[in-house]
Amino acid sequence: MTTDKAAPASGSILVVGGGISGLTTTLEAAEVGYEVFMVEKNPYLGGRVSQLNQYFPKLCPPTCGLEINFRRIKDNPKVKVLTLAEVEKVTGTPGNYDVTIKLNPRYVNENCTCCGACAEVCRTEIANEFNFGMDNIKGAYLPYEMAFPARYTISSRIKGTEDAKRCVEACKYDAIDFDMAPKILNLKVGAIVWATGWEPYDATKIDNLGFGQYKNVVTNMMLERLAAPNGPTRGKILKPSDNKEPETIAFVQCAGSRDENHLPYCSYICCMASLKQATYVRERYPEAKIYIFYIDIRSPGQRYEKFYKMIKEDKNIFLIKGKVAEVSEDPDNGTITVVAEDTITGEKIRQTVDMAVLATGMQPTAANAKLPADLNFTEDGFIVNDFEKGGMFAAGCANRPADVVSSNQNATGMALKAIQTLVKR
Repeated sequence: MTTDKAAPASGSILVVGGGISGLTTTLEAAEVGYEVFMVEKNPYLGGRVSQLNQYFPKLCPPTCGLEINFRRIKDNPKVKVLTLAEVEKVTGTPGNYDVTIKLNPRYVNENCTCCGACAEVCRTEIANEFNFGMDNIKGAYLPYEMAFPARYTISSRIKGTEDAKRCVEACKYDAIDFDMAPKILNLKVGAIVWATGWEPYDATKIDNLGFGQYKNVVTNMMLERLAAPNGPTRGKILKPSDNKEPETIAFVQCAGSRDENHLPYCSYICCMASLKQATYVRERYPEAKIYIFYIDIRSPGQRYEKFYKMIKEDKNIFLIKGKVAEVSEDPDNGTITVVAEDTITGEKIRQTVDMAVLATGMQPTAANAKLPADLNFTEDGFIVNDFEKGGMFAAGCANRPADVVSSNQNATGMALKAIQTLVKR
């Protein structure tokens, strides 16, 4: 492992996380003249938004918002992007931080043209994490079509194998370098914005809802990938058990959220995500019946409330106020039965459907991967902003559950807070 010493950068900002909040923070600071280092643990930028089929408020595909941001970053010399990178240590005080960053090898250098020749000859397959393991990809891969940086990544699993030789021989541009090793980079920055984002709550922990036990029980983010044109089924929402079209689907709200045994808080986005995903199903299968089991429908703001009213008027969508107690499977045909009590009528409901979608909660990434800095956290892992102390700030879902619009607004504010830290020096 080698160590690179970066030149001291007076007035620099470090942004940790390359999702929508990190992108916004970076661009807001860089475009008014500040040098920004962006650190992202994945080999690509875009975060959770890149995995969506559509997002509010206009139900745009990810390309709608990410493409212009990637272009702005590429064209701005003030931005230094470090992918496959992790912050290992932060010391210092506001205006004067020393940061140690570990850079992991991609095994592909900047000569890459994304021709795909390495993937064509690679025989090793790995689980596709971008699609939540619903399909496999080659050991030499582009994470998704619009990935930035536009460069292939090679899994460490094929290093030293025959596949490695095949990839090197297939590349016409000398872009593959298996001599790449981890590096340590030391930076001096004046302010840090933690935009470390969120991850779906582990649905296998919710014993009564059947995820991981029954094939036709999926999570909301998995459905997002099934509906996406670049997903495992190229946009077709199909039953995982037999790849047939579902005629009935149940959405199970608050799967892990508002539950003292799991996530005690409301994850904010789940209700609207399920209502949005109901439109995916209706567009593809106009005769499909959709059952949404909920505790409360939370549709904050006039625009979301209008969308909710539109869903309520759909004759094929049935909203049932009741927390799901149990999910079971018929082993003969793979159908799923959802059991709940209708809190309005008091009636116990047993609804059999082809698929069930769990609206799993939003958990901050920092809940499972503690950050190496002097930060304050809630019991649930969200970073508490200490504006009086200053210097380090949390943006977007690192601070609280939020949708894309709210995350962007918050990230803009945190960019300003970071700039104010530098101005006070």
